Amino acid sequence: MPEPLQIKCPHCLKTNRVPPDRLTDRPNCGACKQPLLSGDVANLNDASMASFVNHSDLPVLVDFWASWCGPCKAMAPAFQEASRQWAGKVTFAKLNTEEAQQAAGQYGIRSIPTLILFRNGREVARQSGAMPAAQLSAWLNQQLQ
Repeated sequence: MPEPLQIKCPHCLKTNRVPPDRLTDRPNCGACKQPLLSGDVANLNDASMASFVNHSDLPVLVDFWASWCGPCKAMAPAFQEASRQWAGKVTFAKLNTEEAQQAAGQYGIRSIPTLILFRNGREVARQSGAMPAAQLSAWLNQQLQ
């Protein structure tokens, strides 16, 4: 039997262990009882960023953004739409660079919005600039091949 996957809850950020054959069963978080793979976007901060990307067996896509950024606000609905489309395959999260300046500095964020794709805690791809959902999905497909 395959090892359970570690999946972070987008609501309470707790780590859950889910058998791979149960991913399509719409599992709930053991801590907060919210859906794990609903396509909801996690909100990260300085304290939760490293744990979230380092302890997930699914790839994690983080949107580094700020509340004053027009392109960031324009891309937010596309990011949410892509999150629903990729539910169960990629975990989506957002990090407000104004509130989490330490994490933004650690990852060398120089322009926003910037998307960073992590696998097993390591950065595997980076893209700056706003994208519509279709372009974002195409970019993810390319990176995850």
